[in-house]
Amino acid sequence: MNYKVTKEVIDLLEQFGRENANRYYPETVQGFKSWICDRELNECAGSNEPYWEGKENGRTVESAISTLLVHLNRYAKTYSKSAISDSDFATQEDFIYLINLRAFGRMTKMELIKKNIHDKPVGMLIIARLLKQGWIEQTESDADRRNKLINITKEGVDALEKHMDKIRVATEIVAGNLNYNEKMELIRILNKLDRFHYPIFSRNIDSKDLIKTIYEEYLFKN
Repeated sequence: MNYKVTKEVIDLLEQFGRENANRYYPETVQGFKSWICDRELNECAGSNEPYWEGKENGRTVESAISTLLVHLNRYAKTYSKSAISDSDFATQEDFIYLINLRAFGRMTKMELIKKNIHDKPVGMLIIARLLKQGWIEQTESDADRRNKLINITKEGVDALEKHMDKIRVATEIVAGNLNYNEKMELIRILNKLDRFHYPIFSRNIDSKDLIKTIYEEYLFKN
């Protein structure tokens, strides 16, 4: 056995534990591998720094990332709006809620709302709209009768299937001209961001305290 390599691996695991204190990565072998992959990519990235609008005037990389994500969200909504233009869906959130229910099965109202990264009032309006259409149904939970479980109905499945081809085309358009490797890399990066933000979102921190809390707990320590 090569004890030097074993010691280096143990040292890496210890470093992973220290740097992953806020659990950006899952505490699994796959999480450890993702962390190592990111380290290697970061070491190589310095010589391949891209251009972004306003860079020459001192605009920060964080500002560019935030703006580009907002733009991409708006593009995606435009394509989704086109895909459902001749349907009974009011918004893209309607069919996204149905897709989640079809993929993951029945869940409580709050589980469904959180899975779609919505505030409770917004999510409840969407659920009410889907109930009115007959695309979902609610039943009492056996574990807690105060909770209502939401499930997609046959009518909901039919509504999805009727427009699924257009919805798939819309999602393909959003990926644009990226090749396969670029798509895989984008998923890896977006997953990393999602793992950072979702636990924060799940805490329901009051808006007036959110920025200060996250800065102090996550960013300032790093």
